[in-house]
Amino acid sequence: MPFECPTIPCQIHATCVAFEGRGLLIVGPSGSGKSALALQLMAFGAELVADDRCDLSDSPQGILAKRPERLPEAIEARGLGVLSALCVGPTLLAGVLDLECTTQDRIPELREVQIGRHQVPLLHSIDASHMPAALFHFLKHGFHGSMGA
Repeated sequence: MPFECPTIPCQIHATCVAFEGRGLLIVGPSGSGKSALALQLMAFGAELVADDRCDLSDSPQGILAKRPERLPEAIEARGLGVLSALCVGPTLLAGVLDLECTTQDRIPELREVQIGRHQVPLLHSIDASHMPAALFHFLKHGFHGSMGA
């Protein structure tokens, strides 16, 4: 089932990373690889906003993601344990990646999800080794021209 956002403000089961104030919310079922992907993005230079759960709220500039106060500044590395990780935030979302949905399209149409009063780009997973690098590049630069944000 594709990602649908609940009423804002809320807390959702998700992981979020950011680069220079642009956040990527990673959603999907338990065990789908949210934390593993976040670790790969962190290896490229992204910073952790929150692992496992995120608080989402509305702002005039867009949707803000932050670590719930009760969660530790840490990320789970399956098979290794829980690793310390300083968290940044709150961070404006530049996109949402839904690991439950995949695309085979070479250049997919721009998808968006309504979160509160804002439209946020909705990305689908791809079965390709370059996905973490491409997502990090998206965090740094966004889409080109008519593709969106």
